[in-house]
Amino acid sequence: MEERTPYSTETASRPARRRFPGLPSQIAYARRFVARQLVSSPELTTATLLTSELATNAITHSDSGRATGKFEVCVHLAPGWARVEVRDLGSTTESPEPQHRDPYDTSEHGRGLDLVEALSSKWGAEPRGDGRGRKVWFELVWDRDTAAANAGEAPLSD
Repeated sequence: MEERTPYSTETASRPARRRFPGLPSQIAYARRFVARQLVSSPELTTATLLTSELATNAITHSDSGRATGKFEVCVHLAPGWARVEVRDLGSTTESPEPQHRDPYDTSEHGRGLDLVEALSSKWGAEPRGDGRGRKVWFELVWDRDTAAANAGEAPLSD
């Protein structure tokens, strides 16, 4: 029997996208947007937490946080898999990197990408295809059969 991957980008639905003004008040709206897309996913809480971290970074560490700045959230879904991208307007001074802070460090900032790295199945940052900034993304993978059972659906068969 051929082994199947836990997800297939070929079965992914058309991505859902939304642009937000580069304001701190918009982070909650970005979380809600992602929550609506992943409403039946067992990774809903993780997805909204990580979206909050990436949206915060977009407005704090990129040109998206300047006057008239904006950021975009894009959600790709397939059975047992999600990819969330936060696209910002880029920065000439910083490239997103986890800080790997000591657990006893009491500073308030600098742990967002550490969380993304620890809680996601995969993550990364790359220049946007249109050349106007970057996208920072994470992927989450879950057991499709468990998710279907939790949603009251029949499990997927091989």
